[in-house]
Amino acid sequence: MATGTPNLSQERPQKTTDDESAAEKQNSARLDAHPATGAEYFEIVARATNDAVRDWNVTSGALLWPRGLDSLFGYPRSAANEKISFWFDCIHPEDLGRVQESLRSAFTSSDETWQDEYRFRHADGAYAHILERGLILRDPQGTAVRLVGTMMDVTTRRQLQAQACRSQRMEAFGQLAGGVAHDFNNFLTTILGYSDLLLTEKAVKGQIAEQINEIRDAAGRASSLTNQLLAFSRRQALEPTVLEVNRLISNLEHSLLRLLGDNISVVCHLHHLKKGAHIKVDAGQFSQIILNLAVNARDAMPKGGCLTIETSTLQVAPNADGSPATVDFSPGEYVTISLTDNGTGMSDQVKARLFEPFFTTKGDGHKSGLGLATSYGIVRQSGGHICAESELGKGTTFRIFLPRVPAPQPPSYRKPGEKKVLSGTETILVLEDEKSVRHLSVRVLRQLGYEVLEAAHGDDAKRLISQRNSAPGIDLLLVDMVMPEISGRHFADWLAQTSPETKVIFISGYLEESLHPGDRRNPGTSFLAKPFNADELASKVRELLDGEG
Repeated sequence: MATGTPNLSQERPQKTTDDESAAEKQNSARLDAHPATGAEYFEIVARATNDAVRDWNVTSGALLWPRGLDSLFGYPRSAANEKISFWFDCIHPEDLGRVQESLRSAFTSSDETWQDEYRFRHADGAYAHILERGLILRDPQGTAVRLVGTMMDVTTRRQLQAQACRSQRMEAFGQLAGGVAHDFNNFLTTILGYSDLLLTEKAVKGQIAEQINEIRDAAGRASSLTNQLLAFSRRQALEPTVLEVNRLISNLEHSLLRLLGDNISVVCHLHHLKKGAHIKVDAGQFSQIILNLAVNARDAMPKGGCLTIETSTLQVAPNADGSPATVDFSPGEYVTISLTDNGTGMSDQVKARLFEPFFTTKGDGHKSGLGLATSYGIVRQSGGHICAESELGKGTTFRIFLPRVPAPQPPSYRKPGEKKVLSGTETILVLEDEKSVRHLSVRVLRQLGYEVLEAAHGDDAKRLISQRNSAPGIDLLLVDMVMPEISGRHFADWLAQTSPETKVIFISGYLEESLHPGDRRNPGTSFLAKPFNADELASKVRELLDGEG
């Protein structure tokens, strides 16, 4: 017999006519025992829907509330609630004109129904999003004399819709930012690289050197902004390492005290786990997140206050209800870092846009509005979540959740040595479609003594390799991840079949198109993020050739 859902129509004994007749009599007896009049039945239906019902006499202005005025909106029954002016007064001022015009249009037409969505004030002052569907009753002349409507609370649905729209906007902006920043990083690599090369020339000194330094500084600032855009779009080339969260916070505590000033105290409640709580993040970027959140807390406490930092762990089981409602958790164990201030707090409108790029409530023209958007991107790219809880006048709490990882093995001892030599004589293939970046890389590597082959796309590179015949093999491939005909990764896979001993450095403007955490990362591969300068390129090449990558 096949497994699966049983066929109930076959396995269940068929009722006889007598059985059916007996069941009908039993149901009839049950209904007779609890007869429902028209009003009672109306009440049962209303309770089943959990809606409020209002009955408006359009001619006299009288308003009846058969159900829901107290249970849904919290208002006690009173004479003041039985006038249509009460209903109009409770509609949000921004929605009132539109609702009145909608009613006027429905009444003057021949419509039998009316429907609208508006915000209605609860007894506690908060507004609920209401969807009302009404039946218009008319006299023989067609004039509207009565409207009976059901008012459904759709606040949760509207919040979910708004959240989905914000997520779509942020995702669209992230894709745009990532693409623009990737191309921009090519330009910055060229500007930074050639600035460094010029500054090494003996003839470049004095005012010319100062001007080149100004160019380089401007490119550096542009690079920082680009990295913020990439971090928001979750395409930044992070360098994650395993860190113990308490140690990270403790190392930052002195910087936080300097940053916050004398009128703000810092209180730390750190976990007491014997084996520690480890996370895998880019240490520099994560430290910047903590500092950014601390600065926001400082600005929210202009008259002083207290910043409380807590660390703990959170176990999320499948289908668990214990995880924060604002976060969609996957099952697993998380490390939680919380920063709480007792400052001014935020309104719901501000909270709704908190992580949007370029959104800021600060009037300072130097604020880019990318701080929290950047933090959001870095945390999400690291596999975690960030959320905020706030109430006006009562302060704000930011919580960061990151997957807990095993503690790393202790590092092996290395004897201190002399400064690393960056030159070499190995053969390097540079495969890069961006002309300026390719020329810069080739020039730097040749100055260091390497034999360098250069190609703009995969076919050129394959031709160069086939022409070498008995020449020494290629020791290292320096390849961009994004190229028009064949991606850097696919070319590296092809080269590994013909020259498995060749080591690979992937270069790219962002991580998404290079090395995802789930992708294989063979011992002979490494990653260099754009924009890079001559020293970073030389160090990465030597590091990998020496077997340290």
